[in-house]
Amino acid sequence: MKKDTSILNSAEEMEILDKSNTKGSIEQFAQQAQHIWQQAQSLRISGEYKQVKNIVVGGMGGSALGTHVIQTVFKDEIKLPITIVPDYDLPAFVNEQTLFVASSYSGTTEETLASTKQALERGAKVTGITSGGELAKLLKANNAPALVFTPTYNPSGQPRMALGYSIFGQIALLSQLGVLNVTNKEVDAVLAAIADVHLRAGLAVAEKNNPAKLLAYQFSNRIPIITVAEHLEGVAHVFANQLNENAKTYSEFRVVPEINHHLLEGLQFPKNRDEVLFFFAVLSKLYQPSNRKRMKLTQEILQNNHIEYQTLELSGKTKLEQAFELLTFGAYVTYYLAMLHHLDPAPIPVVDWFKNKLKD
Repeated sequence: MKKDTSILNSAEEMEILDKSNTKGSIEQFAQQAQHIWQQAQSLRISGEYKQVKNIVVGGMGGSALGTHVIQTVFKDEIKLPITIVPDYDLPAFVNEQTLFVASSYSGTTEETLASTKQALERGAKVTGITSGGELAKLLKANNAPALVFTPTYNPSGQPRMALGYSIFGQIALLSQLGVLNVTNKEVDAVLAAIADVHLRAGLAVAEKNNPAKLLAYQFSNRIPIITVAEHLEGVAHVFANQLNENAKTYSEFRVVPEINHHLLEGLQFPKNRDEVLFFFAVLSKLYQPSNRKRMKLTQEILQNNHIEYQTLELSGKTKLEQAFELLTFGAYVTYYLAMLHHLDPAPIPVVDWFKNKLKD
């Protein structure tokens, strides 16, 4: 594979392509998380919000990514079922014993506005997280406690690049509600994990020493398959989405042990699979022993089928640290892949066209 060795070593060339300053949003990921966490500490929520039987999050695209991460990272802690509703209508079970979280970065997402109105009509305990718009007005009009933030640290303006706000905002909100128990010490550890990735994968790190830049080359002209287990499933979902939107690249995420029961038999064909598939296996000492063994055996199957793969061993000490370690690393990879494609990572013209056509 011939490498374009100039652009990933040239901050000037990347800046020319990156007209919306997506780089700035990635570099300020930690500031986003810290900003929303501090704001959440002053949020006052009545006791009735803590006496619910289930949680429903209404959100689309980037605004729902936080819930995917929370569902897997905090799987062993959350004692209430959480359902994501990326749609207009709520499930029939939503009632006065439901905590409904409206999540819309812009505050103008029509599906989220519709589901929020339904939740209010059904007497659910409604809260939300948004930067403003109609959603902020709706929540205020109904005296619903909400995190309404100013996205100071997201210069690109893209919701998917505001992961610190959207993901950590939901973590902060659920912590205030007593659903999660995240301490300031744990927050500091997450911020340190993010900072460590910046030092290893940031733009200033030369290509030859930068694992994110090198992985972007491997993904170029192939289908990236992010392969994880357990607490990293939600992050893999985010990584795959950002490959779609930032790098305009088809991608998938796969989860062990599920893939060991079917996918391994599907690696023989088509015959050119070794030319189009590239597996990226994320390893963790926090996986249970059986899944660590499964990841190793999966790599053997890939080798036997002559399919290329690469691994990354995460260094975070906790599941939450590892989640944000991979989130930050993945954001850099998708950014560098967009640069290799000579694309501004921010615009999503096809999605915008689709939304506009729906309004016709």
